[in-house]
Order: sequence, then C-alpha cells, then structure tokens
Amino acid sequence: MVPPSSGATLRICTMTSFALLSLLPLVYLTGLVRATRAYNSSSGAVSNSSDVVFFEVPLDYHNVSAGRGQLALAKVNATGERRGTLFLNPGGPGNSGIAQLGVSSDLLVSLTGGFYDIVSWDPRGIGALTVPGEIFCFDSVEEYDSFWNGTVELTGIEEEGNFTDPADIDALLAQAPIMQAKYDELAQRCLRHPSGKYLKYVGSAAAARDLVALADALDGPGSPINFAGVSYGTVIGSWLVNMFPERVGRVLLDGVVDTPLLATEETPIIWARHELADSDKVYEAFLTGCALAGPESCLIATGSNQTAADIDAVVQTLIVEAHDAARKNASVPVTSASIRQALQEVITVPSQSANFANTTWPQLVAEVQAESGESSTDRGVLYRRARRGHTAQQNPTRSYSDMAILCGDSVDLRGTNMSKVFKEVISASHNPSKMFSSVWPALYYSCPFWPVRAVERYQGPFNKTLASKVMVVSNTFDPATPVSGAQHVAFLLGESATLVRQNAFGHTSIAAPSQCLNALMFAYFTNNTLPENNQTICEVDQDFELFPGVNTEAILAVMST
Repeated sequence: MVPPSSGATLRICTMTSFALLSLLPLVYLTGLVRATRAYNSSSGAVSNSSDVVFFEVPLDYHNVSAGRGQLALAKVNATGERRGTLFLNPGGPGNSGIAQLGVSSDLLVSLTGGFYDIVSWDPRGIGALTVPGEIFCFDSVEEYDSFWNGTVELTGIEEEGNFTDPADIDALLAQAPIMQAKYDELAQRCLRHPSGKYLKYVGSAAAARDLVALADALDGPGSPINFAGVSYGTVIGSWLVNMFPERVGRVLLDGVVDTPLLATEETPIIWARHELADSDKVYEAFLTGCALAGPESCLIATGSNQTAADIDAVVQTLIVEAHDAARKNASVPVTSASIRQALQEVITVPSQSANFANTTWPQLVAEVQAESGESSTDRGVLYRRARRGHTAQQNPTRSYSDMAILCGDSVDLRGTNMSKVFKEVISASHNPSKMFSSVWPALYYSCPFWPVRAVERYQGPFNKTLASKVMVVSNTFDPATPVSGAQHVAFLLGESATLVRQNAFGHTSIAAPSQCLNALMFAYFTNNTLPENNQTICEVDQDFELFPGVNTEAILAVMST
C-alpha cells in the first residue's frame, strides 16, 4: 500500500433536506454541521432542487500545510440488506459524478442486487461545490473567442482525407508557431486565474486517496473498497487497486484507459497511435448499418444494396465539398472539420446513428451546398458549443478541468513542440485513423503545453496482487479506449483480474445493452463470481437497433465477411 499522510481530519456537511438523493446516517463521520446550498446536477449550479453532502479532505495528503478542500457527494440507499458502499466515477475526465448518479442509480442498484449504497462525487476540479472546483482560464466568452480567433482551436483542422493534399499539410504546419505561442500563453493564463493555485492538487492519485478516505468514513477504517469506474474513471480505478491492493473489494473497470501507457508515453502519442486505434472500425460499423438500412431508414444511403464503401464515398464527397468551400471562404457554416467532429460524436454513442443520418446529415448537406451560409449558424459558435461541454454558472467559458486532470496525471514535460504534435496528427491520419486523428481540439494533444503536473502521480507497478479480483470490461470496438487497453491492464494484473468483452461498438459497454453482461456484473457484485478465464464474450441484445431493423449482430456479420 502507498500510505496517505496522517494528520488529516475529515468532516461532512449535510444538507437540510433530501429531495432527490436520500442519505443514511454517516455514523463514522464526526464534526457534523449544517449547510444551506443544494446542487443542480444538470448544470453544476447552486439551486434548491436536490441536495449533496460535503466531505473535507487535505489538498495534499503528503503535506497537510497545503490546506484543505471539500468533495461534493451524494448517495442512493441500498434497497436490500446493506453490504457496504459502491463508489461510482463516470470518467471524462471532468464529468460530474453527482449528475451521473441521477442518471445511472436505478441501473446500478439493479446490477448490484440492491446490496450497496451507491455513492458518487464530484472529484477535485469538477463542479461548483467541490473544492478545488471547476478550472477556468478565461472570464468571458468574448475573451475566449478573441484569444483563439483565427486559429484551428476555433476552426478545426481542414483536410480532405488523411492529408492527401500537400496544401493541407502546409496550412496546418504554418499554424504550429501560432498555436505554440497560444498554448504557452494559455498556460500562463491558467496559472494566473483564481483557480490556478489548485492545478497541482487535481489528479487521479488524489482522487484515489479521497476514495480511500470516503470508504473509511462510510464503511469503516480498512474496509474493502467497491468501485465502478467508466472511461477515464478507470484511471482512478487502476491506480486505486495498485496503490491500495489490500483494500480491493468489488471493482469494475469499463472502457479502460491503458494506464501503463499513461505512465510512460506523452498523451499525443497515446491518443494518435493507441486510443484511436479502433475508431475507424466503429465508423465502418456506422457505415455498414446505414448500408443495411438503405435509403428508407438512412438518408446518407443513395440506393439499395449498397456497401459500407458506398456510404463512405458519399460522406467523403461531402467532406471534400466542405473542405473546398472553407478554403475559399473561411466563414462557411460547415467545414470538413465540423463534419468529422459530428461523426466522432456518433461513433462514441452509436444509438445516435439513425438520428444523425436522418436529421443532422440533411442539415449538413444543405449547409455545404448553400452558396454563402449567410443565414446559417456561425461556424465559430458551433465549435464553441461543442467544446465547452459542462460549465458552471459562475463562468460560461470553456472549462479546463479535463485538461488539468489528464495533463496533471501525465508524464513530465519533454520539450515537445506544436510542430511535432501536428506531425503526429498527420502521421496518424494514415494509420490508425484516417477519419478522426485530425479532430481538433483534442484533449490528449494538449498536455505537452500544460504547465503543471499533479503533486502525486502513480506510475506503477501495475501488477500488484489484489485482495479480490477485479472485473475488466471492454467493447470489441471502442473509438476512445480500445480493447487493447483493457487487455494490457488485465494481463498485468494476472490472476487478480478477469476480462470480459462485449461484442459491440461504441465507447464503454454503456453504448449497447447486453443481458449477458448484466448477468455477469450481477454475479460479480452479489456473489464475487467471475468467468474462469478472459475469453468470455457477451453479445448485444437482439432488440437494440442502430437503424430500424438493423441490430449489432447484423452489422458485425457483414463486417466479418
């Protein structure tokens, strides 16, 4: 075990009422006081609609003089005989655990047999109530837009398809010194901002220690820690089980980040060469589904009996048209970059496939075909909306919490410049991802320029012998966390982990329903039962359709021929 520093005292602040998420008495906690704020899980803003509790933690577990912070958390009670607490982190990084609890609590209660209280929290750097809270570097939308005006941060990267046009390469590399200067200046802005003093205290090692402190408080000192981590939440989970192997209870890692890579490689390489490895395969699944659906159910299709290659040709034609229009007029409403970004969102959540093909796609076509786009949504506004994600009422600009957490967890600065990052983007467009390597901004590309690393990072070993086996889950094709990451993490844990593959595409097993996988999770959480080896494959439910009449099994059958 990696011991936390002693001397930290923890207290909880309870709300006066519990409209949405009920909380049992927290008998292991001391110093109870009243608070008067409540938390709106949908916006991150203070409101009167639902309640949270606060849990006090040291900013630095190895240096108590650094000061104290607080975590905002909420709990759904066990419905059966209570066996302990299951903690949930939905990943991101930067997603609100409290918001996710409101969405996922019924499913989690069902998968765990009702034997566990389900607790989630907004980790450091997330939300309006946790301290350190949301990380900002700008004070207004106007300031943000002015700072990035004329750069690919707002426009995206224009290219026809794996940079076959040398002019696209020249245009991107010409932006390198401009973007280098901008990211260097961004680093200083972030440090100067009021939230800058907290940058070194957000990160997954601190989150893992916070989780241990929460488990001690809720279930008793030294109790087994039960945890479900999704997407980047698997970084917290992987670090947790290796930092505190004797504390491992039921731990589920779903959509697994390759944490040994995170400990050794720079993030642009991780993203471009590894995390995007299966993204074009998921795109192929989308194209295949559209071809099977035909023009009646997928408006991208232009005829019956088409193939995925036929559908891709239609998509690429629009990308080229948008690209050429943007080269002639930088203010056109839809660009090749915005089309790629929209498609990337679809392959992340394939249940959006039919809606994209039949609603968004015709709009994109109409915009590209318009002569000037004067009556259309300004492209800069479109990009700002897509990038900002979650924000808090106190600041409507882009939150940099995701960057602070990922980059705080990443390796030390190695002198990588923007030109090298852009060349990595160009190289990755040939392999592994023609479609999505050039989507910009992309979080993983930013860390060589982030000014701070967390005061504590876990960088291995990742092969500890655990007190209990963990369940590692991956889709066959995941566009952001490929199955190779899950295989690597499970391999290093050896007999302490079991890998289960869901024969699906999309990001994490949540992308598609599977009664088979649900049954395995139920057996694990209720009886600590896991398959005997790492060869188990769960199929997606037959009635889950990506397009009308087209399910996952039909798409995979065509892709395998």
